[in-house]
Amino acid sequence: MADAAHWNSRYETVGSTEVSWFEAEPTVSVELLAELGIGADQSVIDVGGGASRLVDRLLAAGHTDLAVLDLSGAALAEARQRVGDPAAVEWIEADLTTWEPARRWDVWHDRAVVHFLTSDEERAVYAARLADAIEPDGAFVIGAFAPDGPTQCSGLEVRRQSFDDLAELVGEALIIERRHHVHLTPSGATQSFNWIAGRRLPT
Repeated sequence: MADAAHWNSRYETVGSTEVSWFEAEPTVSVELLAELGIGADQSVIDVGGGASRLVDRLLAAGHTDLAVLDLSGAALAEARQRVGDPAAVEWIEADLTTWEPARRWDVWHDRAVVHFLTSDEERAVYAARLADAIEPDGAFVIGAFAPDGPTQCSGLEVRRQSFDDLAELVGEALIIERRHHVHLTPSGATQSFNWIAGRRLPT
């Protein structure tokens, strides 16, 4: 997944609105959260959220318990400054593969982190972090490059994901929606994504 220096450099040299994953509006994320019935009273952690606009939209919707986790301190600093550093948001600068959550959230959101975890071992760690970070019946929204998506991103190899690949990560769960989406990058290229949204089943 590369280290913090790699991602800080991407944000600092390319700019947060020119990186390939930039979205002026996180439409799919917002729609899938709504489809799950996620209300403002529920806590959400945005894994790999960086400088994403999702935190802005959730704050505007009245959420009071949010977290944004990212490896890039530069990305988090930009988002923090943009939204005014409200008490409703916890900013977590950490490597997901070594991070140990100190609490649980109601919802796990990930757009474009998991496809950077290319080995089975890294995927197992991801699954464990998800299980530890959300409530036993918690919800999830996960998006990653689809099988017809890019093979590289930001100079790194990726592991493209089928719907079944994504579902495998969350364990026993009710998958409420599987959605294919084509993202248009700031440079005009297209990236094919698969998304799943659902709730874990308590064991």
